[in-house]
Amino acid sequence: MKKISTLILLTGILFYSSTAQTNLRPFKVDLGIGYAIPGGAGAKGGVLFVIEPKYAVIPQLSLGLRMEAALIARFGGYDAEGNANEVEVKGSGSYLATGDYYFTNNHAVRPFAGIGLGIYRIAGVEVSTGSEGTSTASKFGQMIRGGVELSHVRLSVEYNIVPNTTFSGYDMNGSPTTLTSKNSYIGLKLGVCVGGGKK
Repeated sequence: MKKISTLILLTGILFYSSTAQTNLRPFKVDLGIGYAIPGGAGAKGGVLFVIEPKYAVIPQLSLGLRMEAALIARFGGYDAEGNANEVEVKGSGSYLATGDYYFTNNHAVRPFAGIGLGIYRIAGVEVSTGSEGTSTASKFGQMIRGGVELSHVRLSVEYNIVPNTTFSGYDMNGSPTTLTSKNSYIGLKLGVCVGGGKK
């Protein structure tokens, strides 16, 4: 009986947590700043900025549009002597349709998971003489994320999956080859939610 009573109590707590505070405002805007961590050798991370208006179609599901700018230095290959090319940090942007699922309706603590699909505007890579570098390009990509909202504060980790860019250059031995620059990156973010909250 004791185990059954404990099980009933836990079930009641979970049910209350998932149904409480459903009177949240449906529209809000997420504003955030963070750090972008690119993949691949020779890449360097940098700051990112994001704005994302969203609307809760039901209390636990929000749809939005993420607009993000990330400053990243990507791999630029090698020169004819096999030395790594110097590359500049440049801004890349993205426009994604997003969806977030919240595991509770408790405004004080709301863990979530989300996905996104859309266009990534990849900045070109300018390198020293000997490699062609890359020009600015648009690529279709996707994003997965998870995090938590603590009232109007939002913490999240996102993985942006973007197709690679290839270009002609030299390998570490100075031989002509086709090189690959990775465009995927991880975003660590801290932000605020403007709007939303209790009605």
